[in-house]
Order: sequence, then C-alpha cells, then structure tokens
Amino acid sequence: MDQTHPIVIDPTGRDIHGEATLIRERGPVTPVELPHGVPAWAVSSTPLLKRLLTDPRVSKDPRRHWQRWIDGEVSADWPLFTWVAVQNMFTAYGTDHKRLRTLVSKAFTGRRTNALRPRIEEITAALLDQVAKAGAGGGADGHTVDLREEFCYPLPIQVIGELLGLPEELGAELRVVVDGVFHTSADAAEVADIYARFYAVLGELVAAKRAAPGDDLTSALIAAHEEESGTRLSEQELLDTLMLMISAGHETTVNLLDNAVHALLTHPDQLAHVRSGRASWDDAIEETLRAEAPVASLPLRYAVEDLPLGELGGPDGAVIRKGEAILAAYAAAGRDPEHHGPDAAVFDVTRAAKDHLAFGYGVHHCLGAPLGRLEARVALPALFARFPGLTLAVPAEELRPVDSFISHGHRTLPVLTG
Repeated sequence: MDQTHPIVIDPTGRDIHGEATLIRERGPVTPVELPHGVPAWAVSSTPLLKRLLTDPRVSKDPRRHWQRWIDGEVSADWPLFTWVAVQNMFTAYGTDHKRLRTLVSKAFTGRRTNALRPRIEEITAALLDQVAKAGAGGGADGHTVDLREEFCYPLPIQVIGELLGLPEELGAELRVVVDGVFHTSADAAEVADIYARFYAVLGELVAAKRAAPGDDLTSALIAAHEEESGTRLSEQELLDTLMLMISAGHETTVNLLDNAVHALLTHPDQLAHVRSGRASWDDAIEETLRAEAPVASLPLRYAVEDLPLGELGGPDGAVIRKGEAILAAYAAAGRDPEHHGPDAAVFDVTRAAKDHLAFGYGVHHCLGAPLGRLEARVALPALFARFPGLTLAVPAEELRPVDSFISHGHRTLPVLTG
C-alpha cells in the first residue's frame, strides 16, 4: 500500500459522510493522516474490519505496540492524546484487557442497567415537560427548541451521572471536559486544559465516593481498586476507567438520539413506517446506528506484527506493518455498499439486515451498548408521542456538525415542537 498520498482527515468533521465515501473509494483499507500529521490505516470494509477487530495480532496498547508512541513521537498536545494515553480497558491488550474488562463487567451489570428503566422513563418525562415549556407561546406552528441541548444531551448525562453516583455540582464541569475530549481540532492549550480539568473532576468524584460510598458504579470500581488481589484496579486505571465510562456513557447516546431524530424528521416516509407499525422503534434505532454511526472513526489500534491483509480477506499483497496505527472507520463501514448493497447510503428502517459496528466488535465491544439502546427505546417513542407535529426549524443543510471527526452529531438540533 502506498502511503505517499494519504487522505488528510478533517479534524473538524465538517463532512463525515463525504470523507467516508472518499475513504471507501480508495479501497477497503487506505492510508490517512490524522491531526499533527500522524499516519494511520483507515479500514472501511465491514468484513475486513471485523476480522481485524478480533485478530489477536491487533492491539489497543500504544505503550507496547505503537511505534510512534514507543519512539516518543506522540506529545501531550496532540488532540487525540487522551484517546491513546489513558490506562483502562479501552487501551488494554491481552491479559490486561481481560483483567480490566472483568472488573468493570462486575460493576456494570445487566441487572444494574435494567433497573434504570423506570428512572430513565422519569427523566425522559421531565425533560419532555421542559421541552414543552421551552416551546410554549409559539402559536400554531410551535416554537423553536434546540432539541440536542434540551433533550438529547441532558438525558444520557443524567443517566450516567446517576449510574456513577455523580454529585450534582460536578455535572456541568463533566459536560465541558467530555466535550473537550471529543474536540479533535483543539489546540495545545485546550488539550492541556481539558486533560487537567478532567482528572481534577475525577479526583473529586473518587474522593466523594470514598468518603460516602453508595450503590453506584463509582463505589463498585473503588471497591475493585481496593481489593487485595493481583487483579485489582490501580489508581490510574480507576480514574481512567471512570473517564471511559463518563465519555463513552453519554456522548455516543447523545449522538444516537440526535441522529435518530434528524434522520426521522428528514425522512418522513420512514417515520410513517414506525408510526404505522410497519417498522419498530428498534428498527429505527438500529438503522440509525448503521447509517449514522454516533462514533464516526475510533482511534486507535496497532499491528502487533506484520498483517498480510490478503489472509484476512483484504487486498492481496497489502500489508499493515508491525507498529503501525489502524483507524476503525465506522461511519464508512456502516454505509459499505459491498456489505449493505447499492442502497447502503439510504436510511431505510425496513431494511432487512441492519447489522453494524457502531458499538465496536469482538473483545472491545462496548459494555454500555445495552444502556444506550435502552435510553433510545424509552426516549424516542416518548418524544414523538408527545410532539406528533415535530419538525426541523431550519433546512437540514443548515445544520452544523459537532467539531470532531470522531463524534458524529449536530452542534444544535433546532425543532418546532408543533
């Protein structure tokens, strides 16, 4: 594979799908250039990406397997530094990953997730009351409300906050720092500021829970840290695991809700399918995850040894060399016509096969996927039932994306409540 003309990834994510199309057109795997000129291989073929995500020769640990990191070429001012520098199951490999995932799985149980449904319903109802209040007084056509700000954002952040036992006074700061982590065009000062602020607020959270433990995920993780065994969490792993839970626990769901609402409002025929029962809300959710992946591209993985891609169903003769970085191009894979057919770019809730990689695949499949789906299953039907005349307040082409090539959503989602 020729790295002389890599696709330069736009760090602002201004045209996620246009860039994804360009990546696919260059083949199932193609060289890309990340911020600060960092090279990587973007994989957009669904079958090839699945094989790489489950191959033991592919790691997420930069300290052991990314040559640029080992050589000291990755500085703390890189906009993606937090994504690769953290020490948690997101960046772990082999036995370390198994140890960390096992510990987190014990705390992040299906029982704990399912028990949240009544509370999610309560939060949803309260937020919809606020949306109605914000949209009051607008006359027959309703009033403009930023649905991302008033509904899509506060629901997941409140849910993950309660799951973690987050003190209310820390909520606003956590939102700021999580937004900063996904801001992939940040300058050096912004990166340093967000990194320091995130650890400061995590330290406050851990201190509060050590002083007053509760029946929450943070207390459970602290207990795992303090276990006298060879499998316990280190202090750094504790903080970084909380960082992962907070970041992944709300940003992806915010985008899922945002993108689902946008897709249904810009495809009224598809919304009609759901309302008539020709398709379910689950169909709408899974099609959104496929066609509008909330995480467009996920950094990074690394080749533990040379990977001849022909052996994995990829291009014959193509090799990802030991120590090189791999970018999982989920937005591109979600619309892969080789996998989903010539209409892969079409949002169709009646599509028979809606399989996707939006929550990852293999041993790094997102533990929070059931919670994200649960929130969407509660929130979306409740929203459209409460506001049957919901419409976009501006033409779809005027909506601006979030400032990120990782996070795929809209900065604002103005709607008329009707």
